[in-house]
Amino acid sequence: MRIALLVVLVCAVTAPAEPPAGLSADDAKRFDRDLKELGERLRTLRKEKPERVDLVADAEVFRKGAEWALRYETKLEPADVALIKKALARGAERAEAIDAGKPAWADRKGKLVRGYVSAVDGSVQPFGLVVPANYDPTKPARLDVVLHGSTKPVGLSELRFMNRFDEGDGPPKSAPDANFIELHPLGRVENCYRWAGETDVFEAIEAVCRRYKIDRDRIVLRGMSMGASGTWHLGLKRPDRFVALGPYCGYVDTHEFSQTPIANFVKVGPLPAHQEKMLHMLDSIDYAANAGVVPAIACMGEKDVFFQAHVLMGRAMEKEGLKMVNIISPGTGHVIDPKTHAEQMRRIKDYAGKGLDRAPKHLRFVTWTLKYAECHWLRVLGLSEHYARAELEASVAEDGTVAVKEPKNVTRFALLPPVLQGANPRLLVGGTEVALPPRGENAPPARHVIGKKDGKWSYLGRLDAVQLDGKRPGVQGPIDDAFTAPFLCVRGTGKAWNPAVQAWADANLKRFAYEWHRYFRGELPVKDDTAVTADDIKRCNLVLFGDPGSNALIARVLPKLPITWTEKELAFGKGRYTSADHAPALIQPNPFAPGRYVVLNSGHTFREKELASLNYLLFPRLGDWAVLKVGAKAPTDPSDEEVIRAGFFDERWLLP
Repeated sequence: MRIALLVVLVCAVTAPAEPPAGLSADDAKRFDRDLKELGERLRTLRKEKPERVDLVADAEVFRKGAEWALRYETKLEPADVALIKKALARGAERAEAIDAGKPAWADRKGKLVRGYVSAVDGSVQPFGLVVPANYDPTKPARLDVVLHGSTKPVGLSELRFMNRFDEGDGPPKSAPDANFIELHPLGRVENCYRWAGETDVFEAIEAVCRRYKIDRDRIVLRGMSMGASGTWHLGLKRPDRFVALGPYCGYVDTHEFSQTPIANFVKVGPLPAHQEKMLHMLDSIDYAANAGVVPAIACMGEKDVFFQAHVLMGRAMEKEGLKMVNIISPGTGHVIDPKTHAEQMRRIKDYAGKGLDRAPKHLRFVTWTLKYAECHWLRVLGLSEHYARAELEASVAEDGTVAVKEPKNVTRFALLPPVLQGANPRLLVGGTEVALPPRGENAPPARHVIGKKDGKWSYLGRLDAVQLDGKRPGVQGPIDDAFTAPFLCVRGTGKAWNPAVQAWADANLKRFAYEWHRYFRGELPVKDDTAVTADDIKRCNLVLFGDPGSNALIARVLPKLPITWTEKELAFGKGRYTSADHAPALIQPNPFAPGRYVVLNSGHTFREKELASLNYLLFPRLGDWAVLKVGAKAPTDPSDEEVIRAGFFDERWLLP
């Protein structure tokens, strides 16, 4: 798949007033020249050779890493300056090789750096690879996705990450003798593989699958520290994507982990009710039951300060009737013990050798949100209540009959191939038979949707034909979910109803642009409301800033939203607020684009204070909606706001 680059008016991120300390005037001038020349050359290559977008990304990651280093570092050491010089030289070297049609790194073994273009924001993102000496491009290979540990997000983050893998594009220096390729995603640096960092992992996997022959039934997910937390997080919520998990010393919840006796840790005490609910979307401990689908071989140092994390996960698995595998390394702290790791890898190899069973006869799947809704041939399509535990358990009998236990907190679900594919499929839900239509001899694979009708479980139709209303997979919120898929920020060009609200919206967009650039490592996609195209609306989540006077798209979508907003008053249910100093932040399905969101006046609901601090603090602050008072504490500060109310829309996307 090729990613279409967003052509946007880039929201300006303020450049540093002067070069970083430690950088000579000559080097600053040279770097500025080299960045511009390399950028222009790569733009030309993208235009002239669009089929080589992946190869151009392999060069662009070096240019981008140098740009971020120069923008956000305030002081450079001689080794840092050398790293920037090396990156610009490597980018130019690869650009020349692409132009000549000789990209040697494409077939290189050993360690190397590659990149891809993210569908989220059109940015290039790097990843490291370790290709074994015996890799044969004609035979499907096992892929180990290895998530890195916590690292402070700084300007040099990309370059330091890539330097671990960049050995040049010549003959390999360290091609290992292994039976798998290692993929090391960056994950947007430091967010515990949440939000766009989560998307980054799966986009990097797809980038590798495009370029190498990968056996998708033998993809392993593993990592250490923050990488282990990411392994628990992604592996237990998407248990049908991986053949085995290998977390080594990783946290599994927010509250307990925040109590770890480390000086800089911020304790997370009782939170507002809507924030407490959303922890169920993030805390992997709540998905422990899914370890019954994907095997997890965990490791922990006996003296690790985070030892309690795996104790908690073990207890959670025990409550689910499972026994956690946790290999303890005697006498070690928060480090990888080679002997323990070798045992972990031996056990993972056993599972990888068997491959993923895509048609298990029994499945029990637990989720708390439709963001994580699928497990092999089960897919949850509707919940009674978000952020409450939902469970589907089903078995396939010898004759092909599928028996689903009474679903918990599930209002509709789908049964996917390979189950129920016979001429006369038979289904039981909660012990009662559900009539299914017979299948014709040459009928396409059946994807049955089951839901309640007149209080009884019934067949609702084929998945591709049933109109799913309300919250559904991929369109379930909260606000922060809009930035995990392609999105476009839209600023208004009209006359605002209220100057204070418009100044606040403009400041909010500017702040989001800065935070996205610095911490999510990409340019914020932005257009004027008059420049948005039908294709933009179809492809992207729209993030609209302003009010119905200033932003034509807000005015267009407003009649479809469950709020009332006039020049004088903002109404949320029974709540009434003056429009002169109040504004909404919310997420809703885009009524003009199925499967897409529309967001009003919000970027991520956590801010730089959390982004620059500790990754476990990156949980949502607003839910699906909020009423914000502008200038409540600092009337002269256009970015000042106070949350008056916040919460969730119900499962029909209405105010409760």
